[in-house]
Amino acid sequence: MSHNIRIKMCGLKTPEDVAAAAAVGAQYVGFVFFARSPRNVSHAAAVSLALATPDGIAKVALTVDADDAALDALTAAVPLDMLQLHGGETPARVAEIKARYGLPVMKAIGIADTGDLAQIDHYSGVADQLLIDAKPPKGAALPGGNALAFDWSLIAGRRWTLPWMLAGGLTPGNVAEAVERTGAVQLDVSSGIEGAPGVKDAGLMRDFVAAARG
Repeated sequence: MSHNIRIKMCGLKTPEDVAAAAAVGAQYVGFVFFARSPRNVSHAAAVSLALATPDGIAKVALTVDADDAALDALTAAVPLDMLQLHGGETPARVAEIKARYGLPVMKAIGIADTGDLAQIDHYSGVADQLLIDAKPPKGAALPGGNALAFDWSLIAGRRWTLPWMLAGGLTPGNVAEAVERTGAVQLDVSSGIEGAPGVKDAGLMRDFVAAARG
């Protein structure tokens, strides 16, 4: 276990959530801009969350297949440090978004079997970071945040050319094993630190960080 593990707490909705994430040492906070998610926030709410975020913690906006109009409005309203693309954005679209907004871009890639790993190479040249997540089940309403883990052995010992983050069903109970099996040095957690969908729990945040950093 490493004290250097970097943690992103995603789907924060209140300034108290942000304060709790900062208190336990999260390096990234994530705000969700996707109407169907129980973690969705308005631009106005996100501004207060961004202003509550201490310096040195990266503010990440999670969007899903957002068009330029939506991203223009979002980036104009909310001070952000990174865009996380969680839909079916192509490598060309990722490059376009990076160029247009001048923000680092993290691309989420859903993994269910070895066939899904090939996409990683397609995005490695354009994204700044990758989020390696569990692929949503067919027909799922949400592209992530489904509290599902994938088979970590699929990526055990693999190394990519850019920083990546492990996501998908991580909890205080399984995160130590996930780190051990994948070698991940960055972790993304959302549902695993909630008492109910969209409701963060400061105690679970603390437990998650303690388990992750061992």
